[in-house]
Amino acid sequence: MDQLLETVALIVGVAVLSAVADRLRVLPPILLVVAGVALSYVPGVPAYDLDPEIVLVFFLPPLVYAAAIGTSLPTFKQNLRPIGLLAVGLVLFSTVVVGLVAHAVVPGLPLAAAFALGAVVAPPDAVAATSIARRVGMPRRLVAVIEGEGLVNDATALVALRVTVAAAVSGGFSWVQAGGQFVLAVVGGVAVGALVAVAVSMLRRHTEDVTLDNTRSLLTPFLAYLPAEQLHVSGIIAVVVAGIYLGHRAPIAQSAGSRLQQQVLWRTIEFLLQGTVFLLIGLQLRHIVDRLSQPAGTVAAASVAVVVAALVARPVWVFPVTYLTRLVPRVRERDPMPPWQYPAALSWCGMRGVVSLAAVLSLPRTVDSGAPFPQRDLLVFLTFVVIAVTLIGQGLTLPTVIRRLGLRPPDPQEDTLQEAATQHRAVQAALARLDELVREDPPPDGVADELRRHAENRRLFAWEQLGGDPGVGSDGSSRDRRETPSAAYRRLRQEMLNAERRIFVQARDDGTIDESVLRRVQRDLDLEETMLRRE
Repeated sequence: MDQLLETVALIVGVAVLSAVADRLRVLPPILLVVAGVALSYVPGVPAYDLDPEIVLVFFLPPLVYAAAIGTSLPTFKQNLRPIGLLAVGLVLFSTVVVGLVAHAVVPGLPLAAAFALGAVVAPPDAVAATSIARRVGMPRRLVAVIEGEGLVNDATALVALRVTVAAAVSGGFSWVQAGGQFVLAVVGGVAVGALVAVAVSMLRRHTEDVTLDNTRSLLTPFLAYLPAEQLHVSGIIAVVVAGIYLGHRAPIAQSAGSRLQQQVLWRTIEFLLQGTVFLLIGLQLRHIVDRLSQPAGTVAAASVAVVVAALVARPVWVFPVTYLTRLVPRVRERDPMPPWQYPAALSWCGMRGVVSLAAVLSLPRTVDSGAPFPQRDLLVFLTFVVIAVTLIGQGLTLPTVIRRLGLRPPDPQEDTLQEAATQHRAVQAALARLDELVREDPPPDGVADELRRHAENRRLFAWEQLGGDPGVGSDGSSRDRRETPSAAYRRLRQEMLNAERRIFVQARDDGTIDESVLRRVQRDLDLEETMLRRE
């Protein structure tokens, strides 16, 4: 019962603090971590001890899958080179740099254990980095690269951690063996993820039940992750591959109802899991500090050195690979030299989070000889320091950095123009198909005309969006402009839907109709209202 109450308290805390963050215009992950740290020292607050297996098995697969199904496969493929250089190259580089620094500054820390710490703090948090990048208005390509990096770097870091922990436990380290294990884990993860994705896609073709499809969607990340881990390959890579493929196929392989419900479902799951883990990161502090046994001077020196190494490793890698790879003529022709502001912005998007905490807590407590894992408690504390400094420090300053660099977000007018042009072609195709069907089998009178009118309304609305707000001028002053036809249609139809809804609610209250009838009609009205907001 106590655990249930603690879980409910966590969820309530996530909801309240997220609402406060929205009101204060502060990113929720930052406020949740800070609030968690403060609450960890409040008398009476339980000392939460986060089980790494719960994070790695229960939290991480659905979080990665939720991000993967929303990732554009064409954009991912277009940016595969920079994503690979960051998600694989930078993670391994950071692992080595942080490991060597930790080995040098922490007395008695074996090299393998130091590399394990490097693997733990190497991957930036996908959730924090992407949410901050979107909110501060970074250019679309930078957001795509950060998003892709966040999907793959977790897998790289966890595979590297597995190799280094095995070396630390056994007492030996082989670069050749480590490289072979890494390649096997990645290739195997891709294979498992592809098999799961194809199987789920085939099942979707034979299922029209929305609830069953949503249940399958909930199970997919675990169906990819668990078998891959049992085969000792990368479960995260398997989840990423399955998610990107199924997300890419969703427009043609899923029903409209499934897509609508799945969006809401995964947004809710993301909100709850992300918020809970970030709050737990802060709540862990007291528990972590209480277990430290090293002298304060050693802890302070190691903290500063590891944080600096983690921060410096990113720009030291990003700037050279950004420009050196473009010395190759074929690469430069496809992707010209970017302004220095681009690698500068990428260099400051190194916030650590969920994966780092779960990874360090998964370190074994003993080695093969039965002795304790080398300085495990110190490694846990150093990881927490890196998470706190990067998440709070870089997260709070990133908007200022982006503004000082002069980077601009995507132009909404250009997006609207592209959408209008595509909508124009889509309506033409729809009308042409309608004409074919009418010639083959004429419908009752008036049906074809109503369908043509509806299609024309969609085309008109797409072009009308380019005019902006009909009541506000470009200089912010009010304009006396007539309401557009599409705006008038939406306004009047909305009032009609409200009137219909009131009648059905009144009939339910009077006992004229059953609650099930109201719910069925309500669903139809809600779907039309949802579409109305897009028309």
